[in-house]
Amino acid sequence: MTENVEKEVRRLAEEAKAASVELGMASFDVRNAALRAMAASLRAHTEDVLAANAQDMEAARAGGMKDSLLDRLLLTEERVEGMASALEELAALPDSLGRVLEDRTLGNGLRVQRVTVPFGVVAMVYEARPNVTADAAGICVKTGNACVLRSGSSALHSSIDIANVLHEAAVGAGLPRNCIRIVESTDRSSADALMRMHGVVDLLIPRGGAGLIRRCVENATVPVIETGTGNCHVYVHEAADLEKARAIVMNAKTQRTGVCNACESLLVDRSIAQAFLPEMLAELARAGVLVHGDAEARTAASVASEGCADAEGSPLAQFVDATEEDWGTEYLALEISVKAVDGPEEAIAHINRYGTHHSEAIVTEDAAVAERFLAAVDAAAVYANASTRFTDGGVFGLGAEIGISTQKLHARGPFAADALTSYKYLVRGDGQVRS
Repeated sequence: MTENVEKEVRRLAEEAKAASVELGMASFDVRNAALRAMAASLRAHTEDVLAANAQDMEAARAGGMKDSLLDRLLLTEERVEGMASALEELAALPDSLGRVLEDRTLGNGLRVQRVTVPFGVVAMVYEARPNVTADAAGICVKTGNACVLRSGSSALHSSIDIANVLHEAAVGAGLPRNCIRIVESTDRSSADALMRMHGVVDLLIPRGGAGLIRRCVENATVPVIETGTGNCHVYVHEAADLEKARAIVMNAKTQRTGVCNACESLLVDRSIAQAFLPEMLAELARAGVLVHGDAEARTAASVASEGCADAEGSPLAQFVDATEEDWGTEYLALEISVKAVDGPEEAIAHINRYGTHHSEAIVTEDAAVAERFLAAVDAAAVYANASTRFTDGGVFGLGAEIGISTQKLHARGPFAADALTSYKYLVRGDGQVRS
């Protein structure tokens, strides 16, 4: 079984490799026309895509998938339209290929240019995110890369349908056949095969939970871009506007819980903890958020629960004592860790120890403290007085993203079209030889 799966994955990857040569030379206009055709086809096949997604949703519910992950898996007419619009937004972006990064003439007359080019074949391994299928395929088409997609089992029907719709549209618009390939096996060996296909796969991008990303990073023999899990923090400094802080925390935690830029940890200066936390915890409790808190947070939960008419919905009823494990947990649910700290340096040290280098925020009216936090926190996106939920390629004006890179080599932060290119040197001479 495993051998057959590996052979099938290799076939798909080699087909993509062959297609990548022609795709990499496709003109800007042809690639953009393909993106617009892909968007139109996605809209035309909305009912089919939703029917496939309904199969995935039914199986996920039967399997006990938690609500936040169900939301990530769910497609609606609005979300399909969002995927189509993202493809059109990609088409409107400038060309990432053929950009001259350097142009100089050497003393011997050689003209040396450094020019952006595609990687070749990009493999995506991802979990319960059917929208990633469209985003990844679109970004790869925009940048002249062929792609091999491997969805998780929970999103398989949705992903296959989306990939097939997009592929036929792209080919119909003039791109080479096999430019978009999808692995239909969810056997673990299919992902392992992509990880080890050195010489065929030029770049592997995992997008999913910590386990998937760790397995790719530890086992791949091809280059990997690590896209992040998000243990994101909001730190409320003693000079914060408390009303502003509460709004930021609620948005970062509850606006959408199953995403990597949601807040998972709240840090509060001890000097303002009892002024800020009782009302904050009460608001979180009303939203159904379970708090994993330290002793300072427990005291605040007790204060907030005094006289509460609904004992079961009180902050104290929605509270458990935090353990060491909580400080490093990405909940992806209506849960949050809460800890008091003794000032910005302790907050920065805590974030740099337990964070995942994704998105971190400070709320303060002290400009000097804000700048210190922005400089010292080691993360792809660091915010002052804003929600972490803004870490998104579309929001940043980069177009659709393939993920949020939490590493430091090649690409960091929203991983959009420009980051899916490499470069090569073009050297033009007139008979020069080296002595």
